[in-house]
Amino acid sequence: MKLEGLDIEVVTIPGAVPAFGADVDASQWTRTCLQAKEQGGRLVALWGSDSAEGGLAVHAALVTRTGLLVLALPVADGFYPDLSELFPAANRMQRAAFDLLGISAEGAADRRKWLRHAAWRADEFPLRKDFHAGRQPPASGHAATADAYPFVRVEGEGVHEIPVGPVHAGTIEPGHFRFSIVGERVLRLEERFGYKHKGIEKRFEEMDYMQGAKLAGRVSCDSTVAYAWAYAMAVESASGTSPSPRASLLRALMLERERIANHLGDLGFLGNDAGLAFGLSQFSVLKEDVLRLNAGLFGHRYLMDAVTPGGIARDLHADGVALIREECDALEETVRRLKSVYDEHAGLQDRFIACGRVTPELAARLGLIGCAGRASGQSWDLRVEYPCIPYHELEVRMATHRNGDVAARVTVRFEEVFESLRLCRLLLERLPLGEVIVPLPAPAPGAFGVGWVEGWRGEVFIAFEAGAGGRIQRCHPHDPSWHNWPVLEHAVIGNIVPDFPLINKSFNLSYSGHDL
Repeated sequence: MKLEGLDIEVVTIPGAVPAFGADVDASQWTRTCLQAKEQGGRLVALWGSDSAEGGLAVHAALVTRTGLLVLALPVADGFYPDLSELFPAANRMQRAAFDLLGISAEGAADRRKWLRHAAWRADEFPLRKDFHAGRQPPASGHAATADAYPFVRVEGEGVHEIPVGPVHAGTIEPGHFRFSIVGERVLRLEERFGYKHKGIEKRFEEMDYMQGAKLAGRVSCDSTVAYAWAYAMAVESASGTSPSPRASLLRALMLERERIANHLGDLGFLGNDAGLAFGLSQFSVLKEDVLRLNAGLFGHRYLMDAVTPGGIARDLHADGVALIREECDALEETVRRLKSVYDEHAGLQDRFIACGRVTPELAARLGLIGCAGRASGQSWDLRVEYPCIPYHELEVRMATHRNGDVAARVTVRFEEVFESLRLCRLLLERLPLGEVIVPLPAPAPGAFGVGWVEGWRGEVFIAFEAGAGGRIQRCHPHDPSWHNWPVLEHAVIGNIVPDFPLINKSFNLSYSGHDL
C-alpha cells in the first residue's frame, strides 16, 4: 500500500498506534523525508542497526498525516544521505549512529564525535555484532589525543568563555555547557553529553524480551512508566497481542501520575531558582505525597517495573481507588492556591516573563516537542493526535501557549497538572473489571514492533526487533530530549548567565536519556 502523498510502498506495523514500515534506497530515503517535511511531518528518531542477515542499516521514524512511518535503508558502504538540513535534530542522532555503528551521514556539516569519549578505540563500534565489550580500553595517551573535542569558538572583543561541568554540584548527571559571553549576556551556548554512556542498547541484545522490560524502564528513570509502556507496546506489537482493557486504563493512570509528580517537582524548583523558596517547600511536600501513595499502591515510589509486556505487574484494589480520588481532590485545591501565588508574585513573574524565549517559528524549525514545544505554540500531544487505548475515549485537553518563555512553560505545567488530575478521575470511573496480565508469546525471529507514548517530558519512542529464542535482536529507545537539548542552546542566547539555571529547569531535559 501507499500512504497519502508519499511515493513508496509501505506495510502496516500492527499495534496500538498507526504505524507503517518501508524498506527504501538512498534516493527514496531523501525524497520520502522531504515529502514528509513538506506536508508538516517531522523526525521522531534516527538510529542504526547491524544484523547477520541484513548487515548495517540506518532507520528513521517520521510523523506523517497517516501515522508513524519507519524507514529502513541498507548502508553496505557505510554511508547514507544526511537529514540534518531537513531536520536539525538529526545532527546529534547521526553523530551518535556513527560513534556506535560506524555509519556516516554523507554531506553532513557536523561530523564531530558525540558519544565515544575515548571509551573505545576510534576504529571500533560497540553496536556492531563483532564488538566484544571485554577488550582493553585505549591507552591513556591515545585516548587524550583522540578525544579533544573541538568546541566552536566565538571570537571578538570582550568575548569570554565559561566552561560549566561536566561535573556538577548535587546529584545532577554529567553534562558540559560551554558559554560564550560578553559581560553577562550569552552569545552562544554549546552542549556536550555522553559522559555516562551506559551501553543500554548493547545490553538489550543480551536479554530476552521480558528481561528487556526492566531495562527499558531505567533508560530515564523519571519517565519509567512512559518507557516501560512504550517498550511493552513495541513487544506486544511484535507478538500480535494486546493488553486487557483494565491493564490499559491502569497504565494510563500510572502515566498521568508520573506526569503530575514530575510537574509538581519542577514547579517547586522553578520557584526556588527564581528566589521563592516557599514554592520549593510546598511543591516538594505535594510531590512526596504522590510518591508515597505510589509506593503504597503499586510497590515503588516512581512506579518502577509496574508496567510489563502483556499488562501490569500489580492490580489496584477498591481502597486504592478511594485513596487516589481523595488525593486528586486535595491536590487540585492546593495547586490552584499555589498557582495564584505564582501568578501574583511580582518578583517571580519578573524573572519568568520574556526569559529564555523560544518563538513558535524557531520551535517549529528546530523540532521542539513535548510540554516545552506546546509552550511555544506547537500543538502536538500523542494523547490527542494519535491516541492509543484508553486515550481515544478521554478527549484530552491539550495545553498550549505561544509566548515560549519560562512563564509559558510554567503555565503549561500547571494546566497539565489540572488536566492529568481530571484524567485520573475519569480513568478511575471507567476502570473495568478483569485481568491485568495476558499471556504473551515470544515474538517470532525478525518480528518488528514500535511503541510511541506521550511521556511527561514529550514523546517516548521504542523500536523493537525480535531475535531467535525470545531474545532481543535490536532495541532502540528514544528520549524527547534528543530534540529539545539543541533548542535550549538557542533559548539562552541574549539572556544573562545567572538565568541559565532557571531556563534549563523550565525545560528539565534528560541527560540519561541521551547517554544510551
